[in-house]
Amino acid sequence: MNRTELQLMFRTLPFLDAHADEASGLVQVRASPEQRFLIWHPRWIEAVFGNDQRFRHPGSRSFRPLLGQRSLLWQEDSRHAAYRRVLGAPLRGRQLESYRGIIADATNAAIDALPVGTEFSVADWTRELTLRIMATITLGRADADIVGPYGQWIQHALGSRTRMLIHRSLRGGLPTPDARLEELLIHRARSIATENEDALSTHLLGSAEFADLDDGELKDQLVSLLFAGHETSASALAWTLYWLHRYGTIRERVQDDLDRTNDDGFTAGEMPFLQAVISESLRLTPPVPEAGKRMLTTACTLGGRRFAPRAMLTPNIYAAHRRHASFPHARTFDPDRFYDPVRRAVRRLPSHQFFPFGGGKRYCLGSQLAMTEVRMITVALLRRCSFRVVNPRAGRAHLRGHTVAPSPRLRMKVVVNRH
Repeated sequence: MNRTELQLMFRTLPFLDAHADEASGLVQVRASPEQRFLIWHPRWIEAVFGNDQRFRHPGSRSFRPLLGQRSLLWQEDSRHAAYRRVLGAPLRGRQLESYRGIIADATNAAIDALPVGTEFSVADWTRELTLRIMATITLGRADADIVGPYGQWIQHALGSRTRMLIHRSLRGGLPTPDARLEELLIHRARSIATENEDALSTHLLGSAEFADLDDGELKDQLVSLLFAGHETSASALAWTLYWLHRYGTIRERVQDDLDRTNDDGFTAGEMPFLQAVISESLRLTPPVPEAGKRMLTTACTLGGRRFAPRAMLTPNIYAAHRRHASFPHARTFDPDRFYDPVRRAVRRLPSHQFFPFGGGKRYCLGSQLAMTEVRMITVALLRRCSFRVVNPRAGRAHLRGHTVAPSPRLRMKVVVNRH
């Protein structure tokens, strides 16, 4: 392992911060046996996302055993396309309406459990809430015998950066779920398929495209949906709450939007400045630092550079979003980058410049659901509660597996709770 690889492994975010403004927007991580590159300049991002059919998508070496070898996250070709068709439909547009009540009910229950004076870890609270929401969306309900063990397993695997590196480097990989949890997941999915037509597992098991789905592959999809559907949403929500409570003037502008409507945040249209705040949070503190590895199947020229067969190119979201040429004063939190005050609307940025949910063939299936959750939970919290950040200096980026989360030490205190 060379020096660059070691820096990326042990000092990931400082390494990316140090390189973000390099003009090339590319770092060669390894020269042999296969070339490996990090890329973040807009021209590289546009070239890769625009030519995604040239690449294979091998996924993370650490996360393949964690989430399963047949996870939809690293499926290819027709099988991957089938998963996107079947699971993508209920996760976008008007069909998200079927999950509106789930998000609202879980959020209100979680807020009810925060009496005045409570101090809580922001990252832990958002993670527990989004896991309950995703379990209900995936399996029809969030039973303690699944949610509890699942959360404990993920915490054991990813909760400590040091422990994760030890698992990966010395123990042959991250720990997999125990057999009992796997059995419960499979049983719950197959039993709920006749009871709840909106559950994602019902869409999966009811599709003719997956008539051959065995228990092993089903388990991989359930584990992956729960993981991808709650970890990144939890980080995005935690960072949004942190930035809102760090900058009082920004919070007041969001509150002004809330005072003009009774909307619950299900859509972005009624509260465009809140959406701009969330977008800026996704820019400065993206839930995941990378947009998935791409491996070339043949030699080709991209962005004016020749790459060899099997070269690995990894679009880096974190560095791209902190590039001053793309975002002036890039280390400053400024939601007005995403806000058009004349039209009172969200300003859209090019997808090769701002891509918190990835791009190309691997654009995140759950991006609309994630944004809906963050808006609805934030709106509910701001309407019902007032918080104070107890230790703002703990608001530093912390790698939890492959997600960028606030430090688990970051705490807030409930000052007001309007039941």
